[in-house]
Amino acid sequence: MLLPLVPSLALNLAPRIRVATLADAAAIADIYGPFVRDTVISFELDPPSAEQMRERIAATLATLPWLVSEDAHGTVNGYVYASRHRERAAYQWAVDTAVYIRPDAQGQGLGKRLYTQLKAVLVELGYFQAFAGIALPNAASVALHEAVGFKPVGVYRDVGFKAGQWLDVGRWQCRLRPSSSPSAEPSPPMAFDSWRRGSDAARFFE
Repeated sequence: MLLPLVPSLALNLAPRIRVATLADAAAIADIYGPFVRDTVISFELDPPSAEQMRERIAATLATLPWLVSEDAHGTVNGYVYASRHRERAAYQWAVDTAVYIRPDAQGQGLGKRLYTQLKAVLVELGYFQAFAGIALPNAASVALHEAVGFKPVGVYRDVGFKAGQWLDVGRWQCRLRPSSSPSAEPSPPMAFDSWRRGSDAARFFE
């Protein structure tokens, strides 16, 4: 059974959830920067600039979703996106995902709302599996991912070094839809940029 659609979620839930635009780059960089500078949650060592973030958003939206949430003032307070799981062709039906929430917006269910919308869009695009990597320990991120259907599948031990320590990364997997029969190759996933121009996207976004 496929994941149920979430019609007009951007209209029915506060805060508003919508597709990211290039104009969001500075706000997204401001959210992400402290995770890079002050924590081991991100394995990047230098926070990307607004221009670098702009390039990442543009590259992602050509093929995959990048969603943002807005607070009551219309300011971006969180985001979630998907990226290719691996480059080889047989992996094309799987994605990696990541979510970041501004500190003052955490603990309000925003991560769940973002992930629910992202997963629904990924199903529409034709993806079957989503994966997430979590630098351990991170109880809050583990709880979020498991609350939205991810299950632990393993741990990479001492796979990264940051802030003077070796770090483990846990891997979580979420089945987005049942796998097709072994003899039936599924259609390639649709590019997000093409899908969002169609009538189906109107059920998700303004």
